Formats: sequence, structure tokens, C-alpha cells
Amino acid sequence: LAAIAMMVAVAAMFIIISVFSGLEDLNRDMIANLHADLTLKSSTGKTIPDITKTVDILKKNSNISSFSKTIEEKVYISYGDNGDIATLRGVDSAYISVNPINKDIFYGTYPSFQYSNEVLMENMLNNRLSVPVGGNADHATVLMPKSGTGIISKEEDIFNKKEIFVTGIFPGNGQLDNTIISPLELLQELLDLPKNSAYEIVIKLKKPETADSVKENLQNQLGEKFTITTKKEENAAFWKMINTEKVFIYLIFALVILITTFNLAGAIIILQLDKREQAKSLISLGFPLKNLRNVYFYTGLLIVIFGIISGLVIGSILCIFQWSTGFFAAAPNLPFPININLNNYFILTSIAGFFGIIVSWVFSKLNKIKKKK
Repeated sequence: LAAIAMMVAVAAMFIIISVFSGLEDLNRDMIANLHADLTLKSSTGKTIPDITKTVDILKKNSNISSFSKTIEEKVYISYGDNGDIATLRGVDSAYISVNPINKDIFYGTYPSFQYSNEVLMENMLNNRLSVPVGGNADHATVLMPKSGTGIISKEEDIFNKKEIFVTGIFPGNGQLDNTIISPLELLQELLDLPKNSAYEIVIKLKKPETADSVKENLQNQLGEKFTITTKKEENAAFWKMINTEKVFIYLIFALVILITTFNLAGAIIILQLDKREQAKSLISLGFPLKNLRNVYFYTGLLIVIFGIISGLVIGSILCIFQWSTGFFAAAPNLPFPININLNNYFILTSIAGFFGIIVSWVFSKLNKIKKKK
């Protein structure tokens, strides 16, 4: 029973950790294009200063593959009787070279950039607003609050208003929910900004692994007026959350393994009680008590080894089954992802082996048999 308990605990822990690793990879893929390799912003305000000079510096940098100017703001969008708050991200025509969001479109087409009011809309937002999609479709309206002071006498004093046409729909995947992608000119018009202005410049590198060194080089060239962040820094909060969850999962399952090893302790104690008379006879014949305790220890060790190996084998078989068939689903058309890697084997073997060896050693020393006189 102790071996079976250990086997079940190890198999369950292996499956859960493999699923979590799969979810981690899924999240990594989902946010892979959320942030660029480098993101350049102004450290003194929203709008990037000396943008022409900045663009020239970026063009001359041989490590940069492409870059795109962007502006992002909250807007109110309405269509018919429906309305919602959305994030409007204005981008230039080079944006898909940095973030190939055009590959994720599942209905319609990417804006042609011939007109400033052609937009791409996130699918859940489109479902709520019921905005038609296509070149001959009806238009929705976006409103941006005006900055400044003065007497308000009519609606035009409060908002800048533009009509937009939805050309395509893309999935938000939890990261770009309520987002609308539009030409940069639309945001410039809504915000009354100069034609060449931008809030950010997103940069794609030829070698993403050189992000830190390229960042340092650009920072020296551009000066303190600019803030440059890497993709890792932009996603720092997300990965901190993922790593915290992972630590808690390991701690919880370490507790499960620890509780499971009490079955092992019970098995060793029952073995000692069951073989008490035989043990007394061996002690009387001169068999060392130390060696007798080693017998109980090695018995516990065999139970642990059997439980770990069989648990990992069963867990691996079930994970391979899920990976190949997608039998268990988290949602329709979304099977639980699986990632089987050597780290999971090493971590599980270490945790189960550590507690198993400690329990076997401690309870094998409880034998108080003395030599018969």
C-alpha cells in the first residue's frame, strides 16, 4: 500500500506539473508578440521628443531589423445602441514587421493604410458591439476627450469624433482584449497631434538575444530623455506571477509527498512489529542491530524507488496520451497543454526521494530490540 500511495502521488504530481509547464509555454506563445524586443518611450512626457533624429539613429543601427511608431489611448466606441470603452492602438505600416498580428486575423483583412479610418478589431469587443466587417460595411464611431480649458457649449467642445470601418477581426487571447488596431494617423487626428508624432517606438532586433547590449548602446546614443525597455522587462510582472504560482505548486505537492510518506513510515513500523520475533532470534545469534536497522531502511528505500519509478512511468504514459489525443479539454477546442521535460523528472525524483529517504532512515532507527539473555 505504501508503494501504491507513493506511485499515485508521484504520478499525479508529474501530470499536474507537466500541465502547468504546458500552460506556461502556451502563455509564452500568447504574449510572444505582445511586446517588441525593445520599446522606446519618452521619459519626460507622452510624446517622443526629437522623433526625426531618433528615427535616423534607429535606421543606422545595424542590429535593428525593423521598427514602428505607435500611439495608444483609451477611447469610447459606439455602434447603434451599443457602446464600450476600448484601447485604440495607432500604428504605422511597418508594425506587422515588428508584431505580425496580421497572421492572427481569422476574419476579414488587415487595414490597407490607404485610409486612416480602417481598423482591426478584437473579436470579443466586436461581438459585444456587433459592428459589421468588410469594405462595404456600416461604420462605428470613436470619441476621444479633448484636452484644454474653456466653456463647453456643444458636444464638439468635449470630444473629437471619427468614423471607423472594421476590415478584420483578431483574437485578443487575454492580452489584447478590447483593443482596436488602426493607422497612426487616426490617433494623431483624434489627439490633435503633429503628423510625425508618436508615443512609443517598438523595435524588432535581428538577434533578440542581444537585446540588453543593443538597449545599452541606444541609451547612450539617445540620452536620458528616453526610456528603453526589453521584452523581458515589459513582461516582468507576468513572469513573476507565473513563477510564484510554480513555487506554490511545488510546495503544495511537496506537502502531498510528505503526507504520503507517512504510509511508508507505517509500513516500516508494521514490518518491525511483524518480524519482531525473527529479529530477536537474529540478534541472539549475533546479527548486528545496525545491520538489522539497515534492512528496514533498505526496505523503505525499495518502496520509495518503486513508487517513484512506477509513478513517473504511469504519469509519462498519461501525459503522452493527452499530448497525442487532447482527450481532456480546458475549454472547447482547447485541450490541456502538456510539456514533458527533464526538469520535471529531476524535481519530482528529488522531492520524493528526499522525503522517502528521510522517513525510511528515521523510522528504521526506532527498533528497540535487545539481545536475549
